[in-house]
Amino acid sequence: MIIEPIELKHLLDFAVRLAREAGAITYRHFKGSFSAEHKADNSFVTIADREAERHIRSIIERTFPDDGILGEEEGVKNGVSDRRWIIDPVDGTYSFVHQVPLYGVLIGLEIADEPVLGVVNLPALNELIYAARELGCFWNGERARVSTTKELEQALLLATDFGVCEQHGLGSAVDSLSRKVHARRTWGDCYGHVLVATGRADIMLDPVMNIWDCAALLPIVEEAGGTFTNWRGERTINGGNAFSTNGVLFESVLQAITGKDYKV
Repeated sequence: MIIEPIELKHLLDFAVRLAREAGAITYRHFKGSFSAEHKADNSFVTIADREAERHIRSIIERTFPDDGILGEEEGVKNGVSDRRWIIDPVDGTYSFVHQVPLYGVLIGLEIADEPVLGVVNLPALNELIYAARELGCFWNGERARVSTTKELEQALLLATDFGVCEQHGLGSAVDSLSRKVHARRTWGDCYGHVLVATGRADIMLDPVMNIWDCAALLPIVEEAGGTFTNWRGERTINGGNAFSTNGVLFESVLQAITGKDYKV
């Protein structure tokens, strides 16, 4: 896959604009009144999810009609180009429906199956994080970098819900890691990975992740200097789970949760 930096910057600017617009749609509902429904997997969906995704899809389809699209709420639109946009209109819907501001609009782009850019808009926090391959990661316009924490004993570990890890057979792994770190907090969903990318936390664990949860986050964390892999240490957005680190701690985290080493 070869793409010129100027073209990638154009695509990133387009994704940033879309994420801002979709964020405004979700925030209007967040500050107002809305009803929430349960989907088949028992997760929430709201009018904000649906309106935001429809807006994003309509602009992509008009601007890049040959591109594929995958969205959490409206599924797959096959394309004829080698590009696929991957959308999560409200990541952290549980926070959203309880009017907790830790939710985000996620837009990622694959080119030839490689995640090349990502945008996370956290409209209720007024934070915008975006990155593209070899163009860097930015947080509200300023360059973002992961932390320099070198030891697990100094690290801040995050998860959306540590109890869910146990439900998915990962409880012993998390217990092992939790005993080694300095502190742990439940600042979760996309916000936890953003905290790693911006140097405010060191490790974020997610025992269950869909492709639309991961597509924007992998390039953001990597361009900030960190790692984003599944729990086997494989660099992927299709792993079914994920953890991000500041890079320095990657092998220590992987050793703690799997008992094996992995070289980045």
